[in-house]
Amino acid sequence: MEPEELDQILARSQAEHEVSPEVLERISGAIVPGLRPVRPMASPSLLVAGLLALGLGVGIAGAAVLGMHGLAKLSGAQAVAIFAMVGLVTGLAASQSAAEMVPGSKRTVNPYVLVLGGSLALLSVFAVLFRGYSTDGLVEQGFRCLRAGLLHALPTGAAAWLILRRGFAVDPTAAGMVAGTLAGMAGLTMLELHCANLQAIHVMIWHVGVVAVSAAAGAALTRGLTFRARSAAQPS
Repeated sequence: MEPEELDQILARSQAEHEVSPEVLERISGAIVPGLRPVRPMASPSLLVAGLLALGLGVGIAGAAVLGMHGLAKLSGAQAVAIFAMVGLVTGLAASQSAAEMVPGSKRTVNPYVLVLGGSLALLSVFAVLFRGYSTDGLVEQGFRCLRAGLLHALPTGAAAWLILRRGFAVDPTAAGMVAGTLAGMAGLTMLELHCANLQAIHVMIWHVGVVAVSAAAGAALTRGLTFRARSAAQPS
């Protein structure tokens, strides 16, 4: 087949499938009026700063209202070690929450490593700094702390969603888990400032438990919502 013949065939095929201007105009008329300009997301650094301020701010504000009885019982060295670790884990959670909602962003740390490693780091710090493994009143006192921590984690998670809602999570489960970790760190921050029970077993189980429960809840919630959205989108 000569090149000229191939060109003729392609030209005829294009002419046969050409869409009429009237059809194009109707399509344009149906789509264009509904288009609206989209406000771009904030820069990653601004998102991280906002999430970090949210996580620490809710915890500090909650302890200020309830009373900073725990801080009063800590020595200077204990306070420095605890809140340095709290700030580090919260900062990593804020950074990773922003990265998970902006496709193509570089991950500071794997989300699953963040949750497990952050929890183990907190447990290690508390095990070194505190003593006391009596189980007297462990469940009764612990449940009160767990409930108070989760009550601070809940609004933190909701506010984090408002900040990140215009992003897109490629891995919704991981995004929900790190956002839940950030929310849980707000509850743990409040407890470290407020709770005067410095028994190692109490702090390690119930205070760190706030972070673990929040992370699991965040992952389960986003996974459930994603499953429902995909099920609704499938034709019946």
